[in-house]
Amino acid sequence: MKIQRNASTGSVVGPADYFTGNVRIDSRFQAPDPARTGGATVTFEPGARTAWHTHPLGQTLIVTSGLGWVQREGEAKQEICPGDIVWFEPDERHWHGATDITAMTHIAIAEAVNGSAVDWLEKVEDADYLSSLA
Repeated sequence: MKIQRNASTGSVVGPADYFTGNVRIDSRFQAPDPARTGGATVTFEPGARTAWHTHPLGQTLIVTSGLGWVQREGEAKQEICPGDIVWFEPDERHWHGATDITAMTHIAIAEAVNGSAVDWLEKVEDADYLSSLA
């Protein structure tokens, strides 16, 4: 058993190559081999979001506070709120983040294949981010 104490890893800023706006990543975790699950608590300020991306084995988001949006390629974005759990299929192209006026925090969990849990793509354009809800 291993207990990772709260705030033991410190906060980091979401890299500008993969995020738009102010994003903070906390409580990062990675299970040791042979396990391959990892994740973090991610907070998006209003207007902040990920770039388009995929996960080789899928991703689970657990919304803990605020109000956010998620979108998978080819579909309208959808609103997410505290208590919602979002599952993205393996290799499903998607993005997620806060709404334009409300911050949002979620726990993100994904499994790695050959050491990689995410494949980052291009940034979400403002027009797509601000498009209508489903």
